[in-house]
Amino acid sequence: MAAVLMNEQIRASEVVLTGLHGEQLGVVSRSEALALAKAAGADLVCTSLMSSPPPCSLMAKGKAKAAVARKPGASQGGGGDRRGEKAKELRFTAHIEEHDYDTKLRQADKHLRSGKSVQLVVKASGSKEAAAAKAVLERLLADLKEAGAKETGIQTSGKGAQVKVNPR
Repeated sequence: MAAVLMNEQIRASEVVLTGLHGEQLGVVSRSEALALAKAAGADLVCTSLMSSPPPCSLMAKGKAKAAVARKPGASQGGGGDRRGEKAKELRFTAHIEEHDYDTKLRQADKHLRSGKSVQLVVKASGSKEAAAAKAVLERLLADLKEAGAKETGIQTSGKGAQVKVNPR
């Protein structure tokens, strides 16, 4: 959960208050804001601690946590592997042409630099190509070391190899 302070958890002496229906109530003392929340049968919720006085709003009881959870990115921490967000999967073949390799490398680099994880998958048509598939992944990891770091080791199987790369 993001930094959401409710009711008595709010320590600021003054808050910028927004009413139940979005009306601006201005700067009020913490005790006055808590009294208004109690009188309205609502929660006093502070979602941003970055300004002084912090912006707070009155929300119907029990609605605050649900509203914050709905905000995109609110329930996730920093970059890297985010729960609920799938990594972008990029597929390669074991014997990839140089131009195709460069194109996919640029795509992977772009995703990593924008803070998204990438799943690199190299398909091999048989177990004889598994070594070639692993070599393609090792080359990709070397080329992407500036933008990302592998989360797991290279996983090989009879049908190819894959690795997940998280942004730095």
